[in-house]
Amino acid sequence: MNSPEHPLHFPTALAALPLTNRFGSLPPVFHTRLSATPLPAPYLVCASETAAGLIGLDQTAFDTAEFAEAFSGNAVLSGSEPLSAVYSGHQFGVWAGQLGDGRAILLGEAPAPGSPTGSMELQLKGAGKTPYSRMGDGRAVLRSSVREFLCSEAMAALGIPTTRALCVIGSDQPVIRETVETAAVVTRMSPNFVRFGSFEHWFWNERHDELKVLANYVIALSYPHLADHTHPYHALLREVTQRSAELVAHWQAVGFMHGVLNTDNMSIMGETLDYGPFGFMEAFNPRHICNHSDHQGRYAYQMQPRIVEWNCYALGQALLPLIGDVDTVKDALTVFQPTYDKKIAALWRAKLGLVTEQADDDALVRELLTVMAAARLDFPVFFRRLCGLTCDDTSADAPLRDLFINREAFDAWLVNYRHRLRLENSHDRERKIAMNRVNPKFVLRNHLAQTAIEKAQQKDFSEVKRLLQILQRPFDEQPEHEAYAALPPDWAATISVSCSS
Repeated sequence: MNSPEHPLHFPTALAALPLTNRFGSLPPVFHTRLSATPLPAPYLVCASETAAGLIGLDQTAFDTAEFAEAFSGNAVLSGSEPLSAVYSGHQFGVWAGQLGDGRAILLGEAPAPGSPTGSMELQLKGAGKTPYSRMGDGRAVLRSSVREFLCSEAMAALGIPTTRALCVIGSDQPVIRETVETAAVVTRMSPNFVRFGSFEHWFWNERHDELKVLANYVIALSYPHLADHTHPYHALLREVTQRSAELVAHWQAVGFMHGVLNTDNMSIMGETLDYGPFGFMEAFNPRHICNHSDHQGRYAYQMQPRIVEWNCYALGQALLPLIGDVDTVKDALTVFQPTYDKKIAALWRAKLGLVTEQADDDALVRELLTVMAAARLDFPVFFRRLCGLTCDDTSADAPLRDLFINREAFDAWLVNYRHRLRLENSHDRERKIAMNRVNPKFVLRNHLAQTAIEKAQQKDFSEVKRLLQILQRPFDEQPEHEAYAALPPDWAATISVSCSS
């Protein structure tokens, strides 16, 4: 730890990172100021140059001892006022009461000109116990930290709103989960880490003054265009609902499953937040449950739009004292379904290479998904191969037809698809280029993450770095990395992810 007697001298790159903390300016009931629990002998596991670039941090700092000290929480950056925030939430549909940053510490915010707020908050996840740890140890393990790091950066490269991950710092300190693992801290970044559950906390505790303070803070920081609105809290709910609807549409279109869509895991920014037992769809099954802790299937793939809308209603309930009446709250929430329908339809058209909108497009998509589900088709492989389809040359259909056992059903769909393409005079070459830009060849499959994790547990971080580089270019062919886009091996079926992941 740094101290007045033994100050740390940060390299130029870190010294030039001025931190402020606007959340820390809120009254003390919103947070607890504290220091991270020291992490013995920290070392760099991985870091993202693109995330660092958002805050103007030069990569030359990555390999310094000071970098590991700062982003393990052992040393305090200039201007930082570390704190943990209180919030509550519904977990698996049940009111859970007070929660809060049980293992997260907000360091402050750094200037980020490209951010919607002009800054990015830096938060350590796994930095030790806080007053909100709820009997936990406040630590994260290397396994979960690597997963969050890789997926945060992969989602950003896919163009999906998400928190970002700056780095993972590891340590040999043992941490007990299902087995004994080692500790790690992931530094994540967002313009704003306020959650739906942050508002629920004050509503359910009947503290409407604090509720208003929080809403005004969020509007001033993240939605300043609403500050002069006649009904700013109604407008806030409406815009957050729209962003959330568009976010879950992105998830559905790429086959991403969050795994734990509790209200405390929902971002007021409309970003993907809290990567735990997530998964990318492989063998397509609308009822697929990626979280082995989700015994009722509440957060299955096909349930995600409904659950996100439910969470928006929970936020609407929390904002009711500020908005004034139930009908006005409901009015704001009515934007969810049309926003989702419009966005998902546009995303499906893009995935199919359609440039015009036709009345039968929804039926075409439904028929395709039915055929895919019956065949348990690999989601990314199918859509990537579909990019190479031609309007007239059916002799080149083999790579697609080979994915199906019931080829007749797929052939029937292909007839309708080709007819749809001809209606808009689709050109094979232009369509392929456009489809390749929205149908990723590379996603973070569980077995790829697991391989990288197992090597990292042996202090070999090369696979984490390689996987990061591949996932940052998900739409490129990268023929040298063809194996990373292949169908999963048989052993991948044994991988289990749960809330501890």
